[in-house]
Amino acid sequence: MSRSHLTHDDRIRLASLKRAGLKQKEIAEQLGKDPSAICREIKRNPSGNKSGYNVRIAQENTDRRRLLANQHFRKIENNIWLKKYIETGLKKDWSPDQIAGRLAKDYGKGIICRESIYQYIYDVGKELTKYLRYKKSKYRRRYGTKKREAERELSKKRRIDQRPETINNRERIGDWEGDTVHGKDNSGAIATHVERKSGYLLGSKLEQNNGATFKDAAVKKFKKVPKKKRLSITYDNGPETSEFELIEQQLKVTVYFANPYHSWERGTNENTNGLLRQYFPKGTRFDTVTQEDVDRAERRLNTRPRKRLNYLTPYEVFIKNCVSD
Repeated sequence: MSRSHLTHDDRIRLASLKRAGLKQKEIAEQLGKDPSAICREIKRNPSGNKSGYNVRIAQENTDRRRLLANQHFRKIENNIWLKKYIETGLKKDWSPDQIAGRLAKDYGKGIICRESIYQYIYDVGKELTKYLRYKKSKYRRRYGTKKREAERELSKKRRIDQRPETINNRERIGDWEGDTVHGKDNSGAIATHVERKSGYLLGSKLEQNNGATFKDAAVKKFKKVPKKKRLSITYDNGPETSEFELIEQQLKVTVYFANPYHSWERGTNENTNGLLRQYFPKGTRFDTVTQEDVDRAERRLNTRPRKRLNYLTPYEVFIKNCVSD
């Protein structure tokens, strides 16, 4: 990801950081962007709300600017003469850069740029790729490939094999695992956080299953938990955990991630999600489920005796430990 380009997820995180009261320089550090990019993003997308920044308005403005920027691309599509000129140049072994340069020399600057010609070749005139002199791979994006962007995002995550043995051996109260339980047809979700040693469950109804909603729900739930009992969280790799850095910052916890497709590495959470399905079976639509419904199921599970706890309940183990400290 470029240090100046912001994605929709970046804008969601920016809005959250603004609401949290962080300064532009601090926001830039959190997002891995240049401070000038954050300043420019906020200035060009003013909002009347309290934080001065609105994700929806910012994204609409960005889409509008992108639409205008793509006029050059449609210029080729809708101009028979220009299409013919480009095709003729390619057949004469001219590169897109040479075609754009010659057009500017003969007809004036600003006719078309080489990026627009490449885009046209790969998206519309794919049969023209055979005339390109270098065909090993698609035209390289100016700011790197999506694969490299994904690799950079993954590199930010702290993996489960970095967890200390104290967490792995369940030696203390305060190490959690988190995930979501999904309703039928994307009708909502329930965020679940389970304490590894006691099995104590925190459940939150999510109207939308995205990073910002998940983060807000986690912070709200954990604010009620003593600081000494929220030490680490191990998450799955779903998109709902995209704002894990904000969760770390606001809750002062260390976040780890299981390896992709290794759900057994979060066995406590997976088992508890299965128990939760007794109250919200697969195939249930969650748009009719309320937070009160989730709280009711949470209480039932937290007050159910467990064999591995010598038939104490998760509530008794968790609360007793909190009181004894």
